[in-house]
Amino acid sequence: MPGRTGYAAIAAHYRQKIQSGDLQPGDTMPSLRQVCDEFNVAQTTANRAFRMLKMEGLTIPKAGVGTIVAGPASNNIATRVALHAATGKALDDGETSQILEVGTTGADELIASRLDVAPGTPVHMRRRLVSRGGVPVHVSTSYYPAYVIAVTPELTQPTSTGGSRELAAERLGVEQEKVLEEVTSRHATDQEKAALGLTEKTCR
Repeated sequence: MPGRTGYAAIAAHYRQKIQSGDLQPGDTMPSLRQVCDEFNVAQTTANRAFRMLKMEGLTIPKAGVGTIVAGPASNNIATRVALHAATGKALDDGETSQILEVGTTGADELIASRLDVAPGTPVHMRRRLVSRGGVPVHVSTSYYPAYVIAVTPELTQPTSTGGSRELAAERLGVEQEKVLEEVTSRHATDQEKAALGLTEKTCR
């Protein structure tokens, strides 16, 4: 007969284990049957707990294995903007940012449309690697039109500013009223694989 333990309490139990490091990225989570036996709950309760952990990005399904602990997650842009507004820094606790490359490049059609310049217009780019707890979580590239660089020359240097968007907005005297984040997918370049430590070969 199911006990009184609710799904939120079960999720909290495993969340604490993941956050404390008792369960490491890649570790296999207990099966639903094991959770049911340990907490004396119905499978629907165990399933809701696991669904909560998955929605929080703490676990992911793995074919033939079950559920495993996910690797370090990366905050989206909106979260970083809100974090800077609340704390004065765009990086979360335990995160570091390393500038991999700075320079000038011609804007392709996508970048040009977002920056409202003609394709081929020289724009400044900054490519960075963000790590959490010493583990690489994402590589990103930012592009800036000339008028932004004119007021924020720091962005031409290969050092992290701790919040380049916020620095530019402050210098320009404007607020970040809207965040546009578009998500697409593609294979990682060799340079990105090296930065993220993705050394495993893929099957074709």
